[in-house]
Order: sequence, then structure tokens, then C-alpha cells
Amino acid sequence: MTPDILCIGSVLWDIIGRSPTSMRLGSDVPGRITRLPGGVAMNIAMTLRRFGMAPALLSAIGRDAEGDELVAACDRLGLGTGTIYRSDDLPTDRYMAIEGANGLIAAIADAHSLEAAGDKILRPLADGRLGTAAAPWAGPIALDGNLTESLLAEIAASPLFAAADLRVAPASPGKAGRLLPLLTQPSATLYVNLEEANILARGEAATAPEAAQALLARGAGRVLVTNGGDLAAEGRRGEGVITGQPPQVLVTRVTGAGDTFMAAHLVAERRGAPRQEALDEALRAAATYVSGDIGA
Repeated sequence: MTPDILCIGSVLWDIIGRSPTSMRLGSDVPGRITRLPGGVAMNIAMTLRRFGMAPALLSAIGRDAEGDELVAACDRLGLGTGTIYRSDDLPTDRYMAIEGANGLIAAIADAHSLEAAGDKILRPLADGRLGTAAAPWAGPIALDGNLTESLLAEIAASPLFAAADLRVAPASPGKAGRLLPLLTQPSATLYVNLEEANILARGEAATAPEAAQALLARGAGRVLVTNGGDLAAEGRRGEGVITGQPPQVLVTRVTGAGDTFMAAHLVAERRGAPRQEALDEALRAAATYVSGDIGA
């Protein structure tokens, strides 16, 4: 498969426990536990594939049984796996989350193998398979914040990414600060929620439009800020901030919603949708996802 977009970052097993009951610390309730291919890069790639694009994955997966099973699952989904770094001594990463009727209760991301692999996952961009320093990849790249801050800083200055349309998403609010080296990268578009935006802007904005404006003031070229079911915003340097209202839906899941939003927005733009239309389409796709109307 010849890819038309690269997804760089976490590809792992999502272990998600969901209950229709509202939960608090110490709750012990009935529900369902699922294990599905996940990770930010993987979730984005799956959505892109569903929308007709051909994504290739750049990540680290162990040569263990879980890794073999994960690669096979990616292949069945039609995702490019020939560019994945397979490690002999690192285990396959995992993510575990608990979700209740009142949203995400807690989550733990074990992406240590991806972090340990470092720049080995970028080899296809330098060895001719996807590009070289002299002739870098010139298409879109979806990049997630599970990479280390030092590697993200290297990517921000690397000639391997000089021609790319770089779309960047933090893995979580706890890792949002890792994206600071990419904040002012001219070709980067950042997709963040309100909490992540405030971390990057070092501010206390109460709304997505305010947070988008704060990020632009900090030197960002383009940002998209979501805030759950409240007003979302897209800001571009020199062009101001526009807003969009997410459709109101019954939320049945939250893990992967931001990744779906990012992928849908990218696809809409690649199709030539105007700025407002692309934002609104992405918000509809994310709402459909969290309502459970489409497959995970």
C-alpha cells in the first residue's frame, strides 16, 4: 500500500472498562471490559481509513505475542504496518481506562516502549522508504504527544519534516507540555482540548475561543480547541478565531473522541472544505463517535 498520510506515535492495546453508572473514587460497579487496537496514532489512522484514506503507521511494537496480534489487527483494518519498528526486547504498549456515565474516571498509559524506541520509529522517513533529508515526505503527518519531549523537539527542527503538513495532538493533559517545541513550528496545526490549551498557553482561559486566541498570542500558527459539548474554536495566525457548536448527543464513550475529531477535520480539509465547514464536520464526527453510533 502506498500511503497518503503518516500516523506517528502510539499503537497499542486499549483496555477499556465502561459502566452506564456514574462513578467516584472507590466505585465497584458492573460494566463491560473490552480490548481493542488503540493509541492516539492508531485511533487517528483507523478513522482516516474509514474515511477512505490510506494511512501508514510509524510506531514501536514488541515482537511478543501481543505485538503479533496487534500488527495482524492493523493489517486486517487496512493500515500500513511495514513502517512499524518491531523491537526484540521491548514489550507491546498498553492503555487502560475506566469510563462511567459521568465521563472518564481514570486512565493509565503504558507507552514506555514507544518512548524507549526513540528516533528508531522515524527511520522510514530518512532511509528512502518514505523520504530522505534531501527529499522529505511532503504529505500530511498526524503526530501524537506520546513521544518524548526531546524527540518532539528534534522533529520540530528536523529536515525530515520540513515539507510536511504536520497535525499534532497531545496524548493527554499530562503530556501536553511535551508539545511546546512544536507550538511555533510554522507548518504545525495543534489539536487540543481546553485543559491542554491552557497548559500550553500557560493561561486560565474559560472557553475554547479564549484559549485559541491565547495560543495564537504565544506564537502558534494554527490551533483547534475543543471543550466537550461546549463551543469549540479554530484559530489561525493573521486570520482570527472561528467557533463551532458540537451537536448535543448522549455520551456513551470518550476515549478516542479527540482523535476522531482530528482525523475528520484533516479529511474535510483534504477534500477542500472551507474553514467553517471543516470544523463543523469534525465536530459532527466526534459527536457521532461518542454517541456510539459508529464502530470503535
